[in-house]
Amino acid sequence: MPIKVAADLPALKNLERENIFVMHARRAEEQDIRPLRLLLLNLMPTKLETETQILRCLSNTPLQLELDLLQTSSYKATHVPEEHLLDFYMTFDEIEHLRYDGMIITGAPVEHLEFKKVAYWKELCRIMDWSRENVFSTLHICWGAQAGLYHHYGVKKYPLEAKKFGIFEHTVVAPNSPLMRGFDAKFLAPHSRHTEVRIEDVARVPSLEILATGEKSGLYIAATRDRRQLFVTGHCEYDADTLSREYFRDVDKGLPIAVPENYFPNDDPSLEPPLTWRAHAMLLYSNWLNDVYQQTPYDLNDL
Repeated sequence: MPIKVAADLPALKNLERENIFVMHARRAEEQDIRPLRLLLLNLMPTKLETETQILRCLSNTPLQLELDLLQTSSYKATHVPEEHLLDFYMTFDEIEHLRYDGMIITGAPVEHLEFKKVAYWKELCRIMDWSRENVFSTLHICWGAQAGLYHHYGVKKYPLEAKKFGIFEHTVVAPNSPLMRGFDAKFLAPHSRHTEVRIEDVARVPSLEILATGEKSGLYIAATRDRRQLFVTGHCEYDADTLSREYFRDVDKGLPIAVPENYFPNDDPSLEPPLTWRAHAMLLYSNWLNDVYQQTPYDLNDL
């Protein structure tokens, strides 16, 4: 939450230079408070698991949040009970008339396909176009980040020779961004993907800013300069055992899969992997929510 201080406090300028949000007492007295309205477009087949992971990351803030769940109508998930979708999820036609402070677009296991060959690509493009006018800030995750960068800015994805799979070290390259507030210079995050977007392609787009990269993982976080679109190429929301379950699933199917990097102790799959990225996952989501809270208009009709 912002720090409320007197407008003439000498420390004010120092705090602002450090990117710490401060609120003058007069503004605080006049401020109206309301819950943030969020929309989760869940493209993952394991919808219940993804819901839990995302909600956990969203929970680390004193802000009051209202969350709607969205599914595509052009493709129906087969790994989740139909009753769950009927009870908790809406389709785009049901929410198109609404406006939101924030939206999250998850990843999806469709990397092997060209974007335009994904069953729900036209619908996703319609939703992404709608988000520019009806959502204050959109967070795109993994394939969702690749899809958003391609649709909005023409940034291509490229196949990798081997799956990027494991826990990788990243470096903050834009420490003054509010989205990176409180981050260590180096931090860890999971990746699980067969394709990539390249740093040099993103760097060519003037409206985009690169926030964090990895020597082995490449681009990790980018955002528009007004921070109304955020692109995260990894899965910081993952649980401690998510990569383990992915690994053993592929082993059981006889698929070629390497042990995830920097994950199991001593690279031994019989040992329990430690959770080494949760703090920065929580921080990223908290920073995003706090930034949305500070910037979004009180009346969403003013978007």
